[in-house]
This record gives sequence, structure tokens and C-alpha cells, in this order.
Amino acid sequence: MKDLFEKMYADKGPLGKWADKAEGYFVFPKLEGPISNRMKFQGKEVITWSINDYLGLANHPEVRKVDADAAAKYGSAYPMGARMMSGHTDLHEQLESELASFVQKEAAYLLNFGYQGMVSTIDALVSKDDIIVYDVDAHACIIDGVRLHPGKRFTYRHNDMESIEKNLMRATKLAEKTGGGILLISEGVFGMRGEQGRLKEIVALKEKFNFRLFVDDAHGFGTLGKTGAGAGEEQEVQDQIDVYFATFAKSLASTGAFIAADQEIIDYLKYNLRSQMFAKSLQMQLVEGALKRLDMLRTMPELKNKLWENVNALQSGLKDRGFDIGTTQSCVTPVYLKGSIPEAMALVKDLRENHGIFCSIVVYPVIPKGLILLRLIPTASHTLQDVSETLDAFSAIREKLETGVYKRLTAAMAAEMGE
Repeated sequence: MKDLFEKMYADKGPLGKWADKAEGYFVFPKLEGPISNRMKFQGKEVITWSINDYLGLANHPEVRKVDADAAAKYGSAYPMGARMMSGHTDLHEQLESELASFVQKEAAYLLNFGYQGMVSTIDALVSKDDIIVYDVDAHACIIDGVRLHPGKRFTYRHNDMESIEKNLMRATKLAEKTGGGILLISEGVFGMRGEQGRLKEIVALKEKFNFRLFVDDAHGFGTLGKTGAGAGEEQEVQDQIDVYFATFAKSLASTGAFIAADQEIIDYLKYNLRSQMFAKSLQMQLVEGALKRLDMLRTMPELKNKLWENVNALQSGLKDRGFDIGTTQSCVTPVYLKGSIPEAMALVKDLRENHGIFCSIVVYPVIPKGLILLRLIPTASHTLQDVSETLDAFSAIREKLETGVYKRLTAAMAAEMGE
């Protein structure tokens, strides 16, 4: 019999194997200073394009005051206990009511964390006889929730309507045998590519198939739609989303999440979401803070307007300079380049050290070998000067990549890593 830990010594995993060379710089980096468009990285100021603070609320003085006042009033423990036992308050109910109204649903229920809440919601929505149909590029929290499902699940090609319909046909045939139902899961905005889920076209399939639609709108909430209610509002199908999910960790710059649906569905989930039934209630300072942030989202459209001014300037600037930003339909701005992992590491180091640009880097195995994805997240805190400096920096690093500068610089590293 093997020692349980033997595999951990032998194989650190596809990402862990790079830890010795990457940790602290390329992964697990430490950004310092107030959350803003410019922060400190290893003692140097950088333009920060990797913070999901879409509306610039993280360090807004009104938000900071409410957070501080709530912490002084309640401390960090109140209320103690799970909602069902001793952690329920009027303010929790008020926040749920206001969230439901904002996303145009009958009711909502608070979740302590987005990842945990998504996993638990999927678990509560389906039983062994039900079938899940979901996008192959779904976020890890969806994949992990689906893994808990004891019944069948089918993946469809990313945003591919033909594949969606084919898998709904498969699911329908199986459901007729099991006596179960079908749950289709899509993201409102896919956080890596920036594409919106094809919600309007998916909803149209309800005329042919009997399924319920669950949408993870973490990146759409607060950024899309006339009022900021998300991808469903943007595509004019919000009322056809059966269960709507969003997190506070992006537009609301806080901790927590929520689900919204018809009252009876929320009533069911309240009594069957294990991660909420057996976990401490969302603490009061987060609840009061979320109420303030939601109020600002509703009453200060200039925040979203500024966000989109920056988004449009960045994305149009990149396209004008010939960069491939895929088919993004959101604030998420991917830039696709061709190169090896060692080249990607040299490129990012150049961006940070010599150009003062900090953005997220994604390489194999998250994306195919030979590709480098630099993901930029514009926010309302950024300026047009930030955009201009970033465009110039990207033009400079692309020239070095295409002329082989990074390849020559990293030849020794590539040989050592077996590239």
C-alpha cells in the first residue's frame, strides 16, 4: 500500500511544477497599497489590470466609511450562528429583498461565498434522476458543483448552439427514462474570454425542450444591462432565467454572493442549501456594506458609464493596433499572443519591470500550448492615460515577442524546463 502523500512528492501537478520559478512573481504575486488603478508590486508602481473592482467601489470613501462604521457598531462576529439557527436579521432580509428587485426576480437568498454558493446551489437543484447540461468552458465552481451530481451530465461546446441543442436532445431522451428533469447551466459572461453566454438563443430552445436555466452572472452583474442587472437584462431575457447567481466579489467589491428566482424556488433552496444551513451567517458589516454598494450601483450610473468609457478606449485601442482580443462582449479584455511558457514569463516580467503594467497571465494547461493570454480588467478607477500607456507597452512587448527577443533571452530556461 502506498503512502497517501507519495503522489504529492512525485508530481506537483500541471501548475505546481512551476512553483519554484513562478511563485511570488507570476503566481501568488503580492500587490500592495490601496485598491486602485495604480498599486505597488515589489516596491514599484504599476498600472493594475487584474483587479475585478469594476465600478471602482473598493476604495471609494463612502464605501470605506460604511464598512468602518458597521465594523465599529457590530464587530466582525455578529450575527453568530447559521441563518436557520441564530444568524438571521432584518438587514439580511432587506438586502435579499433589494437584490431580488434589482435583478428583477421575486426573491433572493444570500450566500457566504460565490464559489461555495455555486457548488451548493447545483447540489440542491438536482437529484440523481436529473440531467445537467453545461458549457465546457464553465468556471471551476460550476465544474466542481457538477462533479457532486450523482446523475448524468453532458457538456456542450463553448457557446455552440448546435452542440447545446444536440445535448438537450440527449438529456431529454435520458430524462424520459429516469423520470428526472434537465438543468442547463451557462455563464452570463465567461470570465476568461469575456464572451457573453448565448442566453437569448438558449431561452428560445425552451419552446422545443423542457429544461430550467441557471446562469452564473458574476462578471455581468453591475456591468451589463441598462440598469446593471446583468447579461440577462442586456439580452432582454432576464425573466426567462430560472435561477440567477451573482457574486459581491466583483462589481460590489466585497465578499458574499446571492441567488435569485421565483419565491417558491428560493424557499426550497433556503431549506436545502447545505453550505448555508450549516455555515455561519454572512457577518453584519458585509451585509451593511453590500446594501451601500447596491445603492450606489442603482443611483450612480456615472460609475458604469466611466467603466465603459475605459473599456471602449482599451478594447478599440487594442484592435486598432492589430491585437487579437477574441470575441469579448464585456469588460473582460483578453489579449491573445503566440509563444511558449518561458517566453510568456519573460514577456510579463518585461511588462512589469520596464513598463509598469500588471495584468494576469494565462498559459497551458488552462489554454492550449503555444498561446499566451494576457487578461485585462478595466475598471471605473482607470484613466485614459492608463489606457494610453498600456497600449504603448503592449505594442513594445509584441514587437519583442515577434522578433524573437524573448526566445533568445529564455533559451537556457526553455532547455532547463524541457520546452
